[in-house]
Amino acid sequence: MISVFLPFSGAEYSIKLIEEIKNVYQVEKIILLVHDENLTVPENYQKIIVDNLTSSNTINKIIDEAKSNYVLLFTQDNNFQLGQFAVERFYNVIDSTNAAMVYSNYISIKDEKTENHPVNDYQIGSLRDDFDFGYMIMLNKNFVNHFEDINDYKFAGLYNLRLQLSRKGEFIRIPEFLYTTIETDTRKSGVKQFDYVNPKNRDVQIEMEKACTFHLKKINAYLEPKFKEVDFSNNDFEYDASVVIPVKNRVNTIADAIKSVLSQKTNFKFNCIVVDNYSTDGTTNKINELAENDERLIHIIPERKDLGIGGCWNEAIHHKNCGRFAIQLDSDDIYANENTIQIVVDTFYKEKCAMVVGSYRMTNFKLEEIPPGIIDHKEWTPDNGRNNALRINGLGAPRAFYTPILRKIKIPNVSYGEDYAVGLMISRDYQIGRIWEPIYLCRRWEGNSDAALDIQKINLYNEYKDRIRTIEVLARIRKNKNV
Repeated sequence: MISVFLPFSGAEYSIKLIEEIKNVYQVEKIILLVHDENLTVPENYQKIIVDNLTSSNTINKIIDEAKSNYVLLFTQDNNFQLGQFAVERFYNVIDSTNAAMVYSNYISIKDEKTENHPVNDYQIGSLRDDFDFGYMIMLNKNFVNHFEDINDYKFAGLYNLRLQLSRKGEFIRIPEFLYTTIETDTRKSGVKQFDYVNPKNRDVQIEMEKACTFHLKKINAYLEPKFKEVDFSNNDFEYDASVVIPVKNRVNTIADAIKSVLSQKTNFKFNCIVVDNYSTDGTTNKINELAENDERLIHIIPERKDLGIGGCWNEAIHHKNCGRFAIQLDSDDIYANENTIQIVVDTFYKEKCAMVVGSYRMTNFKLEEIPPGIIDHKEWTPDNGRNNALRINGLGAPRAFYTPILRKIKIPNVSYGEDYAVGLMISRDYQIGRIWEPIYLCRRWEGNSDAALDIQKINLYNEYKDRIRTIEVLARIRKNKNV
């Protein structure tokens, strides 16, 4: 009833796993996925030659070879220790529910430390290609049999299969820790989060975008490149632009951020609105000192005490002195040069867009470039950017908004993903302009809020972004129905 597909390089741990799996009575056969056709495999076991584990070629070979009701696929050549009756548990869940895919929590060994690794429930907005299913998934052959692969993907074959299965049936997460494996990627979360914009991964991203766009068309969530025009004739603004800086407890960085704003050169009036969310480390005094010497600096301490970063933004954009365009600056970053604000505002008028996103350079606190260097989000295109935005985890920086539209839609009162949520909402109707030169310096340090997150926090953040994608997918489906 189960065909097992296991990446195999001849390691002893794989041989032990084979011996364990073959004793599961539901397992009909075990097929080994190998890169080297000359590799010797254990006697009486079939091998198929594959290029990599995520290609269309590999997926099609697995489908052709799988004659059983279910496919158990290990997605990494690694040391696995199965929990008690783990394979049987996968089988019982998928067989009793007729789910399209089943996956589970697992236990990870990372830097010789063993810890539980829960994963998230899948939803319609779980479109990111790095969704964490773990390394052991079971597929329902009834759904796999109808798999269409019109593209020969080198990297997006497995992603394409997953998206297609999600259109046909349920994905069920078993909330149990059913196996243990060694984590091979031990980098911190603050480093991993930039993988999708690393120029080295550009070919991968092009394929992933193609697969995701195809999926969005199939579920009627794809948006044609037709946009509402933006009218900039509103004359109710004393200032043409405001830089918005939400801050809490950044005494060591806030002065640099503010000074990089006040040193800007423009041919229009601008100000800087700092929303101080009850800092307790001396940040408030720093802001006051700077405000005494420059009337362009507006220091807001909100009355509410339940505000996240998004709530602080709402306080700024609804302030009477907020400018026509609201431009983002994080409290530990700085602008790359004195022309940033001018460049951003010029882009609004040139591209007639409701939002502008720039490019930035990753640096340390000495302003020395660090990997991956310039983040320019080249995956964004005028025609397909807003569709591909549903796959990726962010849109870039600095972000800037036409204030009347931002006042209308509001910003979610959270401290993670609020900018992404706003970008998705705006892109549903309006074009987003891009600046490809680096105009912003993102200074990475151990104090960054996303520098080293634990798995619970990572899952919480990912679940939130998946949920706002779900909301946006449903909104776009409704929009298309009403056109």
